[in-house]
Amino acid sequence: MNKKRVITFLSLIVVTLCAITGCSFLSPTIEQGNTPANLPNLKQENVQLTVSAAASLKEALREITPLYSKSKSNVAIRNNFGSSGDLQQQIINGAPVDVFISAAAKQMDDLQKKDLIVADTRRDLLSNRLVLIVPADKSDAKELKDLTNASIERIAIGAPRSVPVGQYAEQALKKLELLQDLQSKFVLGNNVRQVLQFVESGNAQAGIVYVTDAKTSTKVKVVQVIDAKIHKPIVYPIAVLQKSSNQPSAKSYLEFLSSEPAKTIFEKYGFSTL
Repeated sequence: MNKKRVITFLSLIVVTLCAITGCSFLSPTIEQGNTPANLPNLKQENVQLTVSAAASLKEALREITPLYSKSKSNVAIRNNFGSSGDLQQQIINGAPVDVFISAAAKQMDDLQKKDLIVADTRRDLLSNRLVLIVPADKSDAKELKDLTNASIERIAIGAPRSVPVGQYAEQALKKLELLQDLQSKFVLGNNVRQVLQFVESGNAQAGIVYVTDAKTSTKVKVVQVIDAKIHKPIVYPIAVLQKSSNQPSAKSYLEFLSSEPAKTIFEKYGFSTL
């Protein structure tokens, strides 16, 4: 048997064995016809991100979420809104959060000191303005100094211990030397939306909220945009959490919130983008 016949004979044996055993010479991780260039077309794993965000971001993020989902169909966003202080405490207590957006630097600073955020993902996303509001059909006050009038008995502000808008309100009133005289009139809200509701319902004759929250209601009117120089800058820092099990997707979402489509929506609701 010459060399050529030996090769043919051996080839027939190999083919026969493969027909019996079903062997394959293809890579176990790349199907036939796929090349490395084809790999991005493979089905992506579904991911759910939990985003804990300040209550004042509710409308804007609810509009941005489906926009993001169109570009990342495998990523589902679960928004969790509340006061920044309460959300911070949830994270400290181990709540499974991927992204945190606070309405003040203090809460993010505290989490960073505890090494609970990915430090290099932190950035200031937005800014806001503080305003004095009254019920739409009343004008008991036109500026902060009017809050000392005897006719005004209830003033809604956020609880300063946990609600940033209340902390900014305290700073402004203290700067104007009004805080001590007004404290007995305060009705404290658990978040900025509750402060807004107190004024909408008439349970408070005036309130201090963000301009973005005032814009969501036809039941109140803004009587004064408070001078930004008499309180700390209102910034909304954002960061990915250390315990996030989906950090790549969380970072992608964070980047999207700084994109032009997202900025347009934030600005529509009265925020300033940074």
